[in-house]
Amino acid sequence: MSIDETSIHSRAPFPIDQVLATLKRELEHFTQPLIDQMGDQGTTPFHVLIATILSLRTKDTLTAVVAPRIFAQADTPQALLALGEARVAELIYPVGFYRNKARSIIEICQRLLDQHDGKVPAELEQLLALPGVGRKTANLVVTAGYGLPGICVDIHVHRICNRWGYVNTRNPDATELALRAQLPPIHWLSINRLLVTLGQNICHPTSPKCSQCPIAAHCGQIGVTRRR
Repeated sequence: MSIDETSIHSRAPFPIDQVLATLKRELEHFTQPLIDQMGDQGTTPFHVLIATILSLRTKDTLTAVVAPRIFAQADTPQALLALGEARVAELIYPVGFYRNKARSIIEICQRLLDQHDGKVPAELEQLLALPGVGRKTANLVVTAGYGLPGICVDIHVHRICNRWGYVNTRNPDATELALRAQLPPIHWLSINRLLVTLGQNICHPTSPKCSQCPIAAHCGQIGVTRRR
């Protein structure tokens, strides 16, 4: 066995329980991700679904303004469908790709009425069958909307888990599958909230604030070339 192979095989397992417990304690004073806040407030799965679609490639600060604005006009599939695509686009401007999102929202509302009696399904595969709904959105509806087990992996979760060395994956979907295989179920609901908060405030894509990170001692800093 080579020296490199010896170091790999002797490396201690990543202390995921300790790391996530530390993050839960140390990140409480940061603003939490919008969709998780909505889940904490007991909002409906439909609101979580629509707000998550609005949030894609859009900052939480903007989504937090736009989502209440459209829900004030229509907060059910029937009411949103009645507004029509053009009016929905007007209400959700200036979120990113607002015209495409308006089209997806109208199509989703129609599908919910035609196939699900106007209710948002709680099953991952049924959610993924809705227009414009990917794995991140579907998992957020399952976890934040219904409080059921799921692992939502966005770019923050993907980047940080690979930066730690906890997984070695090429994209968020692969990271989700890896986490489903090795992450203890007790952490499934919390990992997205914790790592999005960490990623937005400390563990930035470039030049992360390693000097301020509460779990820096456990991080492999894989791929990090600049740090603060």
